[in-house]
Amino acid sequence: MTCESWRACAPPMFTGIVEATGRIIACETRATGVRIVVDVAALDLGDVVVGDSIALSGCCLTVVARDARELSFDVSDETLRCTSGFRPGARVNLEKALRLSDRLGGHLISGHVDGLATVTAFEAVAGHGDDRRLQIDAPPALARYIAPKGSVAIDGVSLTTNTVAGTRFTVNVIPHTLAVTTLGELEVGERVNLEVDLLARYVERLREPPGPGPAG
Repeated sequence: MTCESWRACAPPMFTGIVEATGRIIACETRATGVRIVVDVAALDLGDVVVGDSIALSGCCLTVVARDARELSFDVSDETLRCTSGFRPGARVNLEKALRLSDRLGGHLISGHVDGLATVTAFEAVAGHGDDRRLQIDAPPALARYIAPKGSVAIDGVSLTTNTVAGTRFTVNVIPHTLAVTTLGELEVGERVNLEVDLLARYVERLREPPGPGPAG
């Protein structure tokens, strides 16, 4: 299979390494959702065409229109229900879909947001310079997939969990990540897009007892 045919038939994947931040500059209500227009700022659009997939704060969306510095996306009601941040003026983390030749700098991310989590603390880390510790409360149905030193995506940013206690977990965010993503703007009580590790989901599926065979 060629790279071109693989791209055409395979679902897009991402790594959680944010390439740029943009801003939603328009939001038009439609019959089954909204169309948003994003000023992509420094994101390289040289290889982006209508139909390509872009992750906006961890949510995989399809480019439906573009010009020199703006991309448009249609966001369904279902996507709006299970994500946050798609409102006029909101800043978003941007990442183009992974190519077969790209380095996997973060971890494999599908861009299908699993649910909304809540920021419960965001504070300086004593003895660690300008690092900050982000504490997140995950929905109970998703918390089971989060393990110490595992991977999660918060608003599309690949992060490593430090501690896990019940539904709460913490990650350390270094100054570079704070500077090049929207995470530095988070406040306690804010909701964020959460995607758990794909491998954790497959492991759970493999542990389930086999179901009945086909009828007949």
